[in-house]
Amino acid sequence: MPTLLFKSAVDSGPDWQRALQAAMPELAVRVWPDVGDPEEIEYALIWTPIGDVLHSLPNLKIVFSLGAGVDHLLREDGLRRDVPIVRMVDPALTEGMSEYLLYHVLRYHRRMPDYAAQQGQRRWRQLPQVVARERRIGIMGLGVMGADAAGKLAALDFTVAGWSRTPKSLAGIRCFHGESQLQDFLHGTEILICLLPLTPQTRAIINRQTLAALPRGAYIINVARGAHVDEEDLLTALDAGHIAGATLDVFADEPLPGDHRLWTHPAVTVTPHIASLTNPGTAAAHIVANIRRHRRGEPLSDVVDWERGY
Repeated sequence: MPTLLFKSAVDSGPDWQRALQAAMPELAVRVWPDVGDPEEIEYALIWTPIGDVLHSLPNLKIVFSLGAGVDHLLREDGLRRDVPIVRMVDPALTEGMSEYLLYHVLRYHRRMPDYAAQQGQRRWRQLPQVVARERRIGIMGLGVMGADAAGKLAALDFTVAGWSRTPKSLAGIRCFHGESQLQDFLHGTEILICLLPLTPQTRAIINRQTLAALPRGAYIINVARGAHVDEEDLLTALDAGHIAGATLDVFADEPLPGDHRLWTHPAVTVTPHIASLTNPGTAAAHIVANIRRHRRGEPLSDVVDWERGY
C-alpha cells in the first residue's frame, strides 16, 4: 500500500486526508507527528521542513511541496538530492493568485487608496483617470502564475510586460530577460508585480537601485517571497514619495512582527500570505497523478531543478 506523510503549518490534515484518499483510495495518509513505521513511507507532502525526520524515511521516493515555492525546502538539510521535489501546480492556485493580482492592480489603477484617504478627510474631489491601455504593468517572473496573470491583465487592455531570468515568449506581452534588460523593463513599469522564485540571484532584487529605476509614483505588489524585497529600502522609497504604494503578502519574517513599521505605513497594504492558498480538493489530483506516474515508472511532472532553484 503506498503511504504518504503530510505536514503543514496549519491544522489541515483531515481535509488533505479526505481529498487524497478520494482521489486515490489505496493511498494511506499519515499526518505528522503520526509517522508510524518510517520504512512504509514513500511520499511526503509538506510545507514546513521536518528536519531529521526525512533522514529517518529510508524509502522516501518523492517530496511534494504544499505551495508553488520551494526555496524553503531546498534549504532543508534533511532532503537528499536523489529524492525529487515536486512543486505545486494547480489551476485553482493559479486562479487565486491572478484574482489577488487583478484586484490590487485595479485598486491602484483606479486610485482607490487615494479615494479612501479622501474619505477619511471628508473631501469630495475627482482625480484624473487613466485608460487601461496607458497603464504599464510589469511582472517579474513568467512561470505558470506569472503567465496567467499577464494574460488576464492584457485581456483587460493593460499594457503588460514581463521579465524573467531566461527568454520567454508570451502572446501580447513584451518580454524582457536577464540582467542586461532589467533596467529597461523597470523604466517602463508603473505597477510592479513580483512572482519570481527565490534564488540567490533574486534575493533582495527589489532594492534601492531597482526601486529608483521605476518611474516616480510607481506601485509594488509582492506575492512571491519576502526576501525578494529589501524592506528598509522600500520604506525609504515610500517615505520619499518615489513609490506611491505597496501591497505585500509576504515578508522577510512571518508572521510580520507586531512592531514592524510596514503594519502602520499609510501607503502599505499588508495581507498574511494569503494571495492564493492551496486547496486540497483541487490540488490532490496533481499529487496523485504524480504518484501514479511514479508507480508506473513514468517521468514525474513539475520536478524542481536543484541547480536553478525552482
